[in-house]
Amino acid sequence: MAKTPQDFTKILQDTWASLPLDTTKFQEAFKSQSELSERFTKVALDAAEKSTEITSKWAKDSIARLGTLAEQKDEPAAYAKALSEFASSSAEIAAENLAAFAEVAKKVQMETVELMLAAGKDFSEDASAAVKKATAEVSAAAKKTTPPTSTK
Repeated sequence: MAKTPQDFTKILQDTWASLPLDTTKFQEAFKSQSELSERFTKVALDAAEKSTEITSKWAKDSIARLGTLAEQKDEPAAYAKALSEFASSSAEIAAENLAAFAEVAKKVQMETVELMLAAGKDFSEDASAAVKKATAEVSAAAKKTTPPTSTK
């Protein structure tokens, strides 16, 4: 005769019921993740704000210099000189603004690395504590469910 296979549903339910599950760890992990996201968002928004300020200032300076370039000159050579000065000052200002963008990027990179290191350290400490606690709880639960062995 064929035997009916054993139903593991009851065994699994009993096993999960005997394991203590602390949902506060999930809540703490969610809170930590949202705090980290908030910090990353702050870094990104600060960088966007500074980049916008640089771009705006650069555009205003360029427009102002275009105004002086468009002014009427008495001699044709004055137009060539004005254009040359405009090109020269545009190159200088471009270099300054690109350096300012590089500083913003450097600051974002440093802050991101600091956040990642701090998050990694916190995660490592939390994970270590959680593993130790879970090991102790599982060991205690296993001792409760294991029948004593008799020696003959």
